[in-house]
Amino acid sequence: MTWVIAVAAMLAILIFGVMAAMAIGKQQEQRRRILAVITRGKTSSVKEESKDKALAKQRAVIARKLTEAGKEKNQKKDNVTIRDLMVQAGIEAPTSRYWMASVAFAVVVWALAALLTSWPPIAVIFFTFAAFLGGPRFVLKRMAKNRQKRFLEELPDALDGCVRLLQAGMPMTEAIAMVSREFTGPLKEEMLKIYDNQKIGVPLGQAAFETAKRVPLTEVHMFATALQIQSETGSSLSEVLTNLSGVIRARFRLKRKIQALSSEAKASAGIIGSLPPLVALGLWLASPNYMEPLFQTAKGHWYLVGCGMWMGCGIMIMKQMINFRI
Repeated sequence: MTWVIAVAAMLAILIFGVMAAMAIGKQQEQRRRILAVITRGKTSSVKEESKDKALAKQRAVIARKLTEAGKEKNQKKDNVTIRDLMVQAGIEAPTSRYWMASVAFAVVVWALAALLTSWPPIAVIFFTFAAFLGGPRFVLKRMAKNRQKRFLEELPDALDGCVRLLQAGMPMTEAIAMVSREFTGPLKEEMLKIYDNQKIGVPLGQAAFETAKRVPLTEVHMFATALQIQSETGSSLSEVLTNLSGVIRARFRLKRKIQALSSEAKASAGIIGSLPPLVALGLWLASPNYMEPLFQTAKGHWYLVGCGMWMGCGIMIMKQMINFRI
């Protein structure tokens, strides 16, 4: 039993090491992508308006502000708290609710593992602890990611509407109020918060940066920086918002193109990942006596745990290989 526990511990350490390496690589890729987007926007702006030195200078200031905002966002991303995740997911509740839900989920996992399996106590404690720390946090991250996705899908249309009102002579505050009335979902909520904060005396740029904290996307940081620079230097806000809308739409087109090109690899990964469970199910249906030791003996249970861990590592690696982020 001692060597089995040692092997399980080594497998757990190996899995956590692989996950940590993948997380570090993902953060570095995100940092390079943000800097690439900012640099590309700066270069194209300078080329298009090379004859207008004043406008080029303003755009250089915007690019510098965006670079600083991107670096600050990457630094804060490493220290995301539970409260930050709840705000990003749009959950208006105290943090104690999250910990109560985590405890309830851990109790359910412990009860199922203790009653339905014959695992040793150390394995039950390990899975209960992992469920307490990882389960609710994973759900919270998925909720925040889905909310950010819905926000970003409607942002280009909202920016186009703001540009039309600005060209018609309306102030930016009225454009934001129009967006909060005409749109729904996370975009309506965040624009309404910007408008309400502006009415009570908060500067428009600062109110937009508060939204960038709740929706930590590069595009939202660009929007907030454009508002702040416009209030400080008087730059052409309508042109900046038009360029930002074009960048977002171009990123959407590129993302859809990559999804189409990687569909074959995703199908192959799905087949490879589902093949072992399907083969095991087929063997169990064809010859139950052949598969009974795997489910009814302690050694078979440890084999199942090891297989599950290695299958999880393989699935995560394949997911990272076919997950092309823009």
